[in-house]
Amino acid sequence: MTIPPSELAGYEAILAHAELELELAGRGDIDGLEALGESWEQLVADLPPGDPPPGARSLLERARLLSERARIDLIRIREGILLDSAASVHAKRAADGYGRELRPEPQLSRNA
Repeated sequence: MTIPPSELAGYEAILAHAELELELAGRGDIDGLEALGESWEQLVADLPPGDPPPGARSLLERARLLSERARIDLIRIREGILLDSAASVHAKRAADGYGRELRPEPQLSRNA
């Protein structure tokens, strides 16, 4: 039994969305991912009601795997940001400590 291509169009769009999501996550394009998130709801809403046709199964499985890879990339990005933030705080504290040595102590004038 052959499934008409029009029945799979929505599922193919979901796969294309997942591919783009992975690409953006791999580049660290958070703004692009945020904009892409808005189109996800519409893609799902546009699917026909009921169970997906048999031909959609492989498309949905591939989309799920790509989305999982994108999620892992986002976790890596988040961890990198957290590490950078922690290193920045540590460096600031160290710099503040050295900076105290360079600041002149206020001197009181005994002649006043």
